[in-house]
Amino acid sequence: MQNIIIGLLIAVLLAWAVWRTARRARRGSACCGEREEGEARVSVGDRNPAHYPYTVRMEIGGMTCENCARRVENALNALDGVWAKVDIGKHSAKVRCKSQPELKVLEDAVRGAGYAALSCLREK
Repeated sequence: MQNIIIGLLIAVLLAWAVWRTARRARRGSACCGEREEGEARVSVGDRNPAHYPYTVRMEIGGMTCENCARRVENALNALDGVWAKVDIGKHSAKVRCKSQPELKVLEDAVRGAGYAALSCLREK
């Protein structure tokens, strides 16, 4: 009797796993639309590093894919005098600024995009 119950439990778990895998294959499993076309990248007109004397390193939480990284990068690059590059592997952003950066403004931009600004440190 015990073997039958164990066998049924295994069968139920296996059926659930197959159902879940099939559902993910149909719908996609990404947090923010992996199978959808990504939003357009906000481009920065001035890409001369010499024009950005201030640098901030931000640690960002909640990013799980390239679409997440693009959303954060776009939110930062939409700010005046800011050029940001997000590294999804390190869960961080390097933010270059033309004027003395207001850390709260940068943190609010990341939060506004739906992610957590875990740390925000000025670099030398």
